[in-house]
Amino acid sequence: MTTGILDYQSDAIVQLMNMAEEEWTEQELKDALQRAIMLELSTIPPYATALWSITDADNSKPVRHTIREIVFDEMSHFGLVCNMLTSIGGTVVLTDPATVPKYPGELPGGVNPGLEVFLSGLTRESACLFSDIEKPEHPLAFAADGNTIGAFYQRIANVFPRFAHLLTGQRQVSFQLGSSHGAGNDIVPMNTIDDVLKAINIIQEQGEGTTASPLNPFPGSPDELAHYYAFKEIAVGRKLVRNDQTREYEFTGPDVPLPDTSPVARVPAGGWANSPGNEPDQTTAALLHTFNQHYSDMLHALQDAWGDAGADSIGPAIGLMGSMRRTAQQINGVKLPSNPRFTYGPEWLLVQ
Repeated sequence: MTTGILDYQSDAIVQLMNMAEEEWTEQELKDALQRAIMLELSTIPPYATALWSITDADNSKPVRHTIREIVFDEMSHFGLVCNMLTSIGGTVVLTDPATVPKYPGELPGGVNPGLEVFLSGLTRESACLFSDIEKPEHPLAFAADGNTIGAFYQRIANVFPRFAHLLTGQRQVSFQLGSSHGAGNDIVPMNTIDDVLKAINIIQEQGEGTTASPLNPFPGSPDELAHYYAFKEIAVGRKLVRNDQTREYEFTGPDVPLPDTSPVARVPAGGWANSPGNEPDQTTAALLHTFNQHYSDMLHALQDAWGDAGADSIGPAIGLMGSMRRTAQQINGVKLPSNPRFTYGPEWLLVQ
């Protein structure tokens, strides 16, 4: 089978899901893990763009806190899958133009077909998009088949034990996030198949909840919802509560007001230079380039962390994420020439 591993816009995950589990070889498993890395990476730009559009910088405020914690979860998931791939002898690829997320566009590999992912400020509509990204086929239950993210991870979990003998524990990155963001958020080495299956379970349940509860079983704070339900609350504008009579979960609780945000418009394909009437002036173009350069440098640092440089590159990558946030907030303050009710937003483009 040819999955076109470096083609973000292929249907490689659909192809993998259509293969019988017993037909997977070592190469299919490595391809699947690279795809999972691309999936985790693809969620961070839209979530972070929405987060950074919130004007109140107080991280304890409910909606900001929720999205920020989810971004950290996704970063942890990304690190865990990178460890899975390198432990079986694979190579993490992040800086090839074919692997970098494309917006607007579908998720990599054909997951959730028809869902167009875009970059914009936080709105009810963008929160609905985020819940659709995280949605299991059957809320409150894992997806056993189909082309959702949870189903794809379940397939990896089903296949991986046949290749447990490949685990070497080499080129592993350890990074402690659990004390600040929840017990499941530490990036830990993948030395055994138990390590792998535990990590996949964390990724699934933080995103989808469990078969019995919408709560995140690995929360950073009490009563933290899994990603799908947390985003759905923001999209619907009501808290999730359990109906005492039916025992079903419903979005009928107290209001969830949106925080004040910069009105960041949807970023056009290829960046703002492709938006007639909104071509950035020299100052704005410099800000956009600075952000894109920081993003590209971060990808290189992360790739190096799972390559020859080792965990020493994690610190610089985190520092670059902070620089990206500060630059994005500057970009968010610049009004669009053709429609000053909205502002520019970061482009998340790879700089060669």
